[in-house]
Amino acid sequence: MELTRYVPIGQYLARESAIHALDPRTKILAVTCLSVGLFFVWSGAGFAAIAGILAAGLALGRIPLGYALRGLRPVIVLLALSVILNLLFAPSDASPVLARLGPVVITEGGVRTAAFIGIRLLLLVATTSLLTYTTSPVAMTDGIEWLLRPVRRFGVPGHELAMMMTIALRFIPTLLEETERIMKAQMARGADFTQGRLLDRARGFVPVLVPLFVTAFRRSEELALAMEARCYRGGEGRTRMQVLRWRAADAVALLVVAAASAFGIATR
Repeated sequence: MELTRYVPIGQYLARESAIHALDPRTKILAVTCLSVGLFFVWSGAGFAAIAGILAAGLALGRIPLGYALRGLRPVIVLLALSVILNLLFAPSDASPVLARLGPVVITEGGVRTAAFIGIRLLLLVATTSLLTYTTSPVAMTDGIEWLLRPVRRFGVPGHELAMMMTIALRFIPTLLEETERIMKAQMARGADFTQGRLLDRARGFVPVLVPLFVTAFRRSEELALAMEARCYRGGEGRTRMQVLRWRAADAVALLVVAAASAFGIATR
């Protein structure tokens, strides 16, 4: 079952690579730029440009392709549902009809829209996964906090928001490990999560969800007590062991990503 092996979302892979060495602010801004650009891309050439940037990032970050592909498994169901809905119900006026199934009409425009939606979703997940694979939780917190500095003057707690987002990402692998442990314990007692109808299988996960929520609340309480024991009082007056430094490689990487996003948006 090994959920942490097949669902590597939120996991950090320690490597010595050019992507790992980049400033976390650069990677966060690059991912934001690619994610925003993906919502405005409606051409094969545009998607190919962004996919090429992601492929280069995986290669330079020394992330195995198989490991990255496993990270897409959790969104397969959502991807399939999105593609099917767009294939059947996407508006496509004046498009050639490819098939007609009673009241349902499949057109060339609907197929194109469904394909683009599916590719967009896959690239979005791959983009955010590349960020977590190559950025440690501490560096992620520092980068998000620095980028949220401008909104602090409006009373927005930038440090606390950055801390919460990073802790949420950090605890995804931990919760997956806990889910796997609980499921194995239930299976040892005769539970079966693979047989029966979909509704029966969903009901079978109730004995897993209850202890999982209890464990999550217990872990959050332990984390809060540990932070209080270390005199954590927020971001005011705190110093950092590693100071963020912007280098020429960061500027080049951000320019390349921005150019790829701009090319994808401009291409029709």
